[in-house]
Amino acid sequence: MTSPLRIRPKRDHDRVHHVTPESAGWTHVGFDLYRLSPGQSVAERTGDREVCLVLVTGRAAVASDGEDFGLIGERMSPFEGKPWSVYVPADDRWQVTAETEVELAVCSAAGRPGAHQPRLIAPDSLGQETRGVGTNVRHVTNILPETDTGADSLLVVEVITPGGHTSSYPPHKHDTDNLPKESALEETYYHRLNPPQGFGFQRVYTDARADGSREIDEAMVIEDGDVTLVPRGYHPCAAIHGYDLYYLNVMAGPTRTWKFHNEPAHAWLVKR
Repeated sequence: MTSPLRIRPKRDHDRVHHVTPESAGWTHVGFDLYRLSPGQSVAERTGDREVCLVLVTGRAAVASDGEDFGLIGERMSPFEGKPWSVYVPADDRWQVTAETEVELAVCSAAGRPGAHQPRLIAPDSLGQETRGVGTNVRHVTNILPETDTGADSLLVVEVITPGGHTSSYPPHKHDTDNLPKESALEETYYHRLNPPQGFGFQRVYTDARADGSREIDEAMVIEDGDVTLVPRGYHPCAAIHGYDLYYLNVMAGPTRTWKFHNEPAHAWLVKR
């Protein structure tokens, strides 16, 4: 049985993923994924939501109501370099026209009209870091981190986990509004694999009750193009040998800050 937290891509539609707060059963995060052919366009109004457009792959002309960002994008694989992205505020409109085959992620959360300006987020402006040690090493690219004050709700980040490694690990959660110790953030994962016939694993689970049961305990096989939902709980990933795992994370909640809590049983791994 397929987990309700795992969403397979639609094969017969340009918009292969469409996650809304209503469909996910939560409050904040939205995520769409378009696959466009050369010359194909897509346009939407943002309404009461801010949007971060991420060119996962390909090259496209991007514009908002008041800004023409021209042709952007250079990588043809998410495993090759940093992405081009565009921030579009609430009460605006965006349009993307593909020059090549394009994989476009539309990350959204609640925004305030007029609070920020539409802007290009170029690859050379993105910070990168390597986290973990040994087989827990993973490579992070921050697209819209909390240190970037030009957004209301969205946090957007890419992670590449080499084959045979783990990430989002030791298991951590951010589902309790208890600042400064922990923030409450919903999260989506958009997964890609290299080579694409591979697979990986992700578990999403909450703390055990007194009787040992858990409100959520989903262990999922993840394949190329899958989206997984993390409404709450711990959510580690594992990439199997020979297959690198890419994911694009979108997070949002009542406060725009990422404060996580490691599962106590595994927190000792941080001290190694």
